[in-house]
Amino acid sequence: MTPLERQFVEDRAMRDSAKALFSADVAQVRSDLANRGVGERIGARIGEGAVDMADEALEMAGDNKGVIGAALGALLLYLFRNPLIDWLFGDDESGSDEERDARDDGWDEAEQY
Repeated sequence: MTPLERQFVEDRAMRDSAKALFSADVAQVRSDLANRGVGERIGARIGEGAVDMADEALEMAGDNKGVIGAALGALLLYLFRNPLIDWLFGDDESGSDEERDARDDGWDEAEQY
Protein backbone atom coordinates (compact mmCIF):
# COMPACT_ATOMS: atom_id res chain seq x y z
CA MET A 1 0.00 0.00 0.00
CA THR A 2 1.38 3.34 -0.97
CA PRO A 3 1.66 6.18 1.53
CA LEU A 4 -1.10 8.04 -0.27
CA GLU A 5 -3.48 5.06 0.02
CA ARG A 6 -2.57 4.63 3.72
CA GLN A 7 -3.32 8.35 4.34
CA PHE A 8 -6.63 7.95 2.52
CA VAL A 9 -7.66 4.98 4.69
CA GLU A 10 -6.66 6.83 7.88
CA ASP A 11 -8.58 9.94 6.83
CA ARG A 12 -11.67 7.88 6.02
CA ALA A 13 -11.48 6.18 9.44
CA MET A 14 -11.22 9.60 11.15
CA ARG A 15 -14.17 10.86 9.14
CA ASP A 16 -16.29 7.83 10.03
CA SER A 17 -15.34 8.20 13.70
CA ALA A 18 -16.27 11.89 13.73
CA LYS A 19 -19.55 11.12 11.96
CA ALA A 20 -20.44 8.45 14.52
CA LEU A 21 -19.65 10.84 17.39
CA PHE A 22 -21.75 13.60 15.79
CA SER A 23 -24.64 11.20 15.17
CA ALA A 24 -24.56 10.13 18.82
CA ASP A 25 -24.64 13.77 19.94
CA VAL A 26 -27.59 14.51 17.63
CA ALA A 27 -29.46 11.48 18.96
CA GLN A 28 -28.87 12.61 22.55
CA VAL A 29 -30.10 16.14 21.79
CA ARG A 30 -33.21 14.76 20.10
CA SER A 31 -34.01 12.53 23.07
CA ASP A 32 -33.50 15.45 25.47
CA LEU A 33 -35.81 17.65 23.39
CA ALA A 34 -38.39 14.88 23.30
CA ASN A 35 -38.37 14.74 27.10
CA ARG A 36 -38.44 18.52 27.61
CA GLY A 37 -39.29 20.93 24.79
CA VAL A 38 -37.41 24.04 23.76
CA GLY A 39 -40.03 26.40 25.23
CA GLU A 40 -39.94 24.60 28.56
CA ARG A 41 -36.14 24.77 28.59
CA ILE A 42 -36.16 28.50 27.83
CA GLY A 43 -38.76 29.11 30.52
CA ALA A 44 -36.76 27.13 33.06
CA ARG A 45 -33.56 28.99 32.24
CA ILE A 46 -35.27 32.39 32.45
CA GLY A 47 -36.91 31.38 35.72
CA GLU A 48 -33.61 30.26 37.20
CA GLY A 49 -31.97 33.51 36.11
CA ALA A 50 -34.77 35.58 37.62
CA VAL A 51 -34.57 33.71 40.92
CA ASP A 52 -30.80 34.15 41.05
CA MET A 53 -31.13 37.87 40.30
CA ALA A 54 -33.83 38.31 42.97
CA ASP A 55 -31.71 36.48 45.54
CA GLU A 56 -28.74 38.68 44.76
CA ALA A 57 -30.87 41.85 44.93
CA LEU A 58 -32.29 40.81 48.32
CA GLU A 59 -28.81 40.08 49.63
CA MET A 60 -27.54 43.44 48.42
CA ALA A 61 -30.58 45.22 49.88
CA GLY A 62 -29.95 43.56 53.22
CA ASP A 63 -26.38 44.81 53.20
CA ASN A 64 -27.35 48.40 52.25
CA LYS A 65 -30.52 49.18 54.22
CA GLY A 66 -29.47 52.77 54.94
CA VAL A 67 -28.83 53.57 51.30
CA ILE A 68 -32.15 52.09 50.25
CA GLY A 69 -33.96 54.02 52.99
CA ALA A 70 -32.31 57.27 51.91
CA ALA A 71 -33.17 56.60 48.27
CA LEU A 72 -36.81 55.91 49.13
CA GLY A 73 -36.96 59.06 51.25
CA ALA A 74 -35.50 61.12 48.41
CA LEU A 75 -37.99 59.59 45.99
CA LEU A 76 -40.92 60.44 48.27
CA LEU A 77 -39.66 63.97 48.73
CA TYR A 78 -39.35 64.35 44.98
CA LEU A 79 -42.81 62.97 44.31
CA PHE A 80 -44.46 65.21 46.92
CA ARG A 81 -42.25 68.27 46.39
CA ASN A 82 -44.98 70.62 45.18
CA PRO A 83 -47.41 69.99 48.07
CA LEU A 84 -44.54 70.21 50.55
CA ILE A 85 -43.25 73.49 49.10
CA ASP A 86 -46.76 74.93 49.15
CA TRP A 87 -47.23 73.76 52.73
CA LEU A 88 -43.90 75.16 53.92
CA PHE A 89 -43.53 78.36 51.89
CA GLY A 90 -46.86 78.89 50.18
CA ASP A 91 -48.81 82.12 50.42
CA ASP A 92 -52.14 82.09 52.13
CA GLU A 93 -54.37 82.28 49.09
CA SER A 94 -57.61 82.15 51.04
CA GLY A 95 -60.14 84.87 50.59
CA SER A 96 -62.03 86.40 47.71
CA ASP A 97 -60.68 87.55 44.39
CA GLU A 98 -60.87 91.18 45.52
CA GLU A 99 -58.65 90.49 48.54
CA ARG A 100 -56.08 88.78 46.33
CA ASP A 101 -56.17 91.67 43.89
CA ALA A 102 -55.64 94.09 46.76
CA ARG A 103 -52.54 92.14 47.85
CA ASP A 104 -51.21 92.23 44.31
CA ASP A 105 -48.77 95.09 43.73
CA GLY A 106 -50.27 95.81 40.34
CA TRP A 107 -47.25 94.60 38.38
CA ASP A 108 -48.24 92.74 35.28
CA GLU A 109 -45.45 91.22 33.23
CA ALA A 110 -47.49 91.48 30.05
CA GLU A 111 -47.69 95.27 30.45
CA GLN A 112 -43.91 95.48 30.77
CA TYR A 113 -43.37 95.05 27.03
